[in-house]
Amino acid sequence: MARHDSLNLTQEEIDRAFSTGDWGKQFPPVLTFALASQLINTPVQTLREWRSKGYLSTCSRLVGRRVGFFRDRLLDWYFNGKRPND
Repeated sequence: MARHDSLNLTQEEIDRAFSTGDWGKQFPPVLTFALASQLINTPVQTLREWRSKGYLSTCSRLVGRRVGFFRDRLLDWYFNGKRPND
């Protein structure tokens, strides 16, 4: 699939999306699998698979028995980084 650099999000655009309205409340800075799945409209099982393959290493961390996704880094990875299907 061809990449379109014009679709890249800036940090300012990501910040602005969560600074007003309900998005900031619905999607806090650290997300669970379920919230990350909702945010990027991707099944939880797909996120688990991508994480197990190391694709999400820049935007997720295991703390104890829980995985947390850094919201802004996840969006940066999703819109600006290399995804598995690219």
